[in-house]
Amino acid sequence: MKGLTKGSARRFRLGPLHEREFRLLFVGRTVSSLGSAIAPIALAFAVLDLTGSKADLGYVLAARSVPTVLFILFGGIWADRLPRHRVMVASNVLSGVTQAAVAVLLLAGQARSWELMVLSAANGASSAFFFPASQGVVPQTLPRSLLQQGNALLRLGLNMCIVVGAALGGVLVAATGPGVTIALDAGSFLIAAVVIAEMRLPSGLRVEGSNMLAELRVGWDEFWSRPWLWAIVLQFGITNAAETGAINVLGPSIAKAKLGGAAAWGLILTCQAVGLIVAGLLILRLRPRRLLLVATLGRLINTVLVVALAITLPLALIAAAALISGAGRETFGVNWDTAVQQEIPGDKLSRVSSYDAFGSFVLIPIGLAVVGPIAAAIGTRATLYGLAALITAATLAVLVSRDVRTIERHGKTPAVGPPGADTGGPFEARRGEGTR
Repeated sequence: MKGLTKGSARRFRLGPLHEREFRLLFVGRTVSSLGSAIAPIALAFAVLDLTGSKADLGYVLAARSVPTVLFILFGGIWADRLPRHRVMVASNVLSGVTQAAVAVLLLAGQARSWELMVLSAANGASSAFFFPASQGVVPQTLPRSLLQQGNALLRLGLNMCIVVGAALGGVLVAATGPGVTIALDAGSFLIAAVVIAEMRLPSGLRVEGSNMLAELRVGWDEFWSRPWLWAIVLQFGITNAAETGAINVLGPSIAKAKLGGAAAWGLILTCQAVGLIVAGLLILRLRPRRLLLVATLGRLINTVLVVALAITLPLALIAAAALISGAGRETFGVNWDTAVQQEIPGDKLSRVSSYDAFGSFVLIPIGLAVVGPIAAAIGTRATLYGLAALITAATLAVLVSRDVRTIERHGKTPAVGPPGADTGGPFEARRGEGTR
């Protein structure tokens, strides 16, 4: 920063942490994110240890995704109507209770797959309300001049949690078992709820509701009026379904059978998260002009992990592919966030984001549910190659849109609306279902 000493520049970047409400938000979300980063590894190996079935793992993950899809649009509306931090508290409490119940069943040796499906569904329903509330609350904790720095800190905290959590999750599952690991996740949700409950936001910042269907229609009109927007969300509806099946269902089964188990899978996910951070730091300096074109190229790079798993490369090479994949994923995410923020009016951004989330999530349950049976029928390697080809074709297809090729960065980024610190593009299911 020109004209600032190193010390003053550092204080400027960390300025949001001097704001009490943001500080509580940062701590609460970071604690919750750390727990959520260890949970997917634990759940995957819990199901594989319980039944040994890739299909059963897919069904449990799909059970969590379906309620998220069903409730996400209404979650956005209620997050605007109610005090957003209270919505986050309620969501964290419900998520903590459901994870605690899963942990008790696993530790008692009494868990059955249908019970895990029911509890996962309740957890998914709570997350549908958490996502939009956590996005909308950020501008209520900071002045406009600090929004960019605040969201950068939240995103950095999230990505660091993914790095630490993925490695820690693999080690914990290998050392103590899935039950203890999921119990720690439950505790993280409850700690986050206590911290966020201490926030004090002015009641005047709450948005009063009108007719819910009318609010949904306004958001839909804004969403549908931009072909580049719905084209990329449609793309991610397809690619999310393919990639979540490949990474979340087939990936752990390959790690268990050929790579050394939970610790190896934790290493792979850690390397992917390191790629997120490295790319994020580079993008702070490299500001590409054609936002969506660069984002799409990043999405193509992201596919390398699926290909590496299909070939079943040695662990070190799969970890390297995961790092490259994470870099591509973050390249997409940052440029997508910027494009959406500068092109969508701030007063409609939350509702448009809800349609973004719905379109991006809607096919995930299908992908999770069918990938196991398909792999059983034609083989895991053939399934992964097919999924990689589908992801590549859907991603290249969006380049037909002229706007995707030509939309450029504006000189100034609007101060209204958060840049989606919890998402890596159109909504990413950070709590275990999806990757992008």
